[in-house]
Amino acid sequence: MVNIDRDTPRLFIVMGVSGSGKSSLAKEMADELSLTFLDADDFHSEQAKKHMANNKPLTDEMRAPWLAAIIAHLNSLYQQGKSVALAYSGLKSAHRQLFRELSFVCHFFYLDGDKAVISKRISQRESHFFSAKLLDSQFAAMEPPLLSEQDVSTINIERPYLSVFDEINKLAYSIIREVITTKVTTHNQLSGK
Repeated sequence: MVNIDRDTPRLFIVMGVSGSGKSSLAKEMADELSLTFLDADDFHSEQAKKHMANNKPLTDEMRAPWLAAIIAHLNSLYQQGKSVALAYSGLKSAHRQLFRELSFVCHFFYLDGDKAVISKRISQRESHFFSAKLLDSQFAAMEPPLLSEQDVSTINIERPYLSVFDEINKLAYSIIREVITTKVTTHNQLSGK
């Protein structure tokens, strides 16, 4: 476990379609790096959950209050100096941009995998409002990271869970070290060291 530099709160977003492993991986990252864990699903209204439970995908209009609630909570955590691991679908590039506009140092981990593999995982989940029948709509809505999105690491999830977590963890440690090194270098330059 590492206690990261709290002067620069980080926002690590583990993103992908439902069933890709976002929540489990973000939770373990939070435990490993002493981050606050958030699951974007917890911010859905009961109405939105019922909508999805009836095999109907959310519209962008329905996602707007959900995103606003997540961002409001993140702003509160930033004010407290807390770094965060967020499990969030990140389907739309415009929505991902909203998180970049926050004050955190932000990085995304895009969980990429075959639809058949993910569908099997969803069918094995118990008591989750998201149905496997909605997976097609998630894949249709998913906008893969653009070349301009340099803060996104694509992670292949078609391998053992521990291997996926190990890659994410190593990348997160690397990003933290890079931010701290940059900060120290800038401080030394400003102080003439």
